[in-house]
Amino acid sequence: MNNPNLEQPADTVARLRATFRSGRTKSVDWRTTQLRRLREMLTDNGTALAEALHKDLSKSSTEAFRTEIDATIGEIDHMLDHLDEWLRPAPVPVPEYLGDATAWTQYDPLGVVLVIAPWNFPAQLLLTPVVGALAAGNAVVAKPSELAPATSAVLAHLLPKYVDTDAVAVVEGGIPETTALLAERFDHILCTGNAAVGRIVMTAAARHLTPVTLELGGKSPAFVDRDTDPADVAARLARGKFLNAGQTCVAPDYVLTDAETARALEPALAQAIEKLYGSEPATSPEYGRIVNERHFDRLSALVDSGRIVTGGDRDRSAKYIAPTVLADVDPQAPVMQEEIFGPVLPIVTVADLDEAINFINDRDKPLALYAFTESAATRRRLAAETSSGGLGFGLPVVHVTVSDLPFGGVGESGMGNYHGRYSLETFSHRKAVLDKPLS
Repeated sequence: MNNPNLEQPADTVARLRATFRSGRTKSVDWRTTQLRRLREMLTDNGTALAEALHKDLSKSSTEAFRTEIDATIGEIDHMLDHLDEWLRPAPVPVPEYLGDATAWTQYDPLGVVLVIAPWNFPAQLLLTPVVGALAAGNAVVAKPSELAPATSAVLAHLLPKYVDTDAVAVVEGGIPETTALLAERFDHILCTGNAAVGRIVMTAAARHLTPVTLELGGKSPAFVDRDTDPADVAARLARGKFLNAGQTCVAPDYVLTDAETARALEPALAQAIEKLYGSEPATSPEYGRIVNERHFDRLSALVDSGRIVTGGDRDRSAKYIAPTVLADVDPQAPVMQEEIFGPVLPIVTVADLDEAINFINDRDKPLALYAFTESAATRRRLAAETSSGGLGFGLPVVHVTVSDLPFGGVGESGMGNYHGRYSLETFSHRKAVLDKPLS
């Protein structure tokens, strides 16, 4: 057995490419075996993974299982339930002049795929793309995030015990290791990160004309209409925003609403946060921590961007920032100039829906847009007049848990998508085939 820890990136990619060219990864039996083994890895070792996630991000066991372990198992189960059906060649009609010719499309695996994961959901956002790549019949290099070192180490230890090591390799490390990997030729790269990382990946991929899927986040707005119940909206916003201490790419980044609704939301959000985490969130086992001091310092500087409605407490030694709501936030304030990616929720006031739509469209296209409204006309306008990776009415974040919905961004928030059948399409080539008998 090869020892991947002693390999250079070029040797790893060459070894995996040799496996792919052997044809081993193309059989449906091989693919489903890998998926079942991945599932077994998660069910056997869920506690170890949850402990690593707590060490890296102070995630509670409940959150770790729900958002990382069980979410990935659900994706595997969905893929196993439908893979045979999705892989069947799809016949297409042919023009009459071709007589007895037949035509169809079929999914062909691409080859060797690179998956680069982020630190915020370091297990789920590594393994879910790997599920799609293996289901499509590829060999995979999995690069976990060095900013979640405990989770990276557990995954690097576990994956070789369960999957085909001649077709799946884990490469740990930081920027030097990632840079060395990006110098190699892959057949597809999926990277989850920020726009700066996305540009680096896309530049490297361009040298080999390698297609990329980039999941890049962005400032996802939440529009709150005046016809809604503030307590209900606040409860849903708080759950979506402060999950993983706000370190979620599809978390509501800021609220857009009129001044009167904003005043009603302020106490409602404070009450919703207290209901979730108690009067002292620092002592709540369900509330996470900021990943490192650098991100703590960045977030801490944003807290002064408006009037603090609730929260604002910070402890650098514990990497703790309380769930914080800011009001009277100027659109030019620092908190509105970058993706927050932390537990700070600004409220920005607009006059009406028209101003809200203009506000959204004047900025980069977000990974998600959320709206809380009873008006069907308002929902239609937001769907028709804005562009975002995903659109959620009445509930933030959870659209990413629906395997039959594509997950991906648009513009600055990314390109391409995956989950369920869309993963199969991302990691495959849909080949056109025509067959005209010779006699």
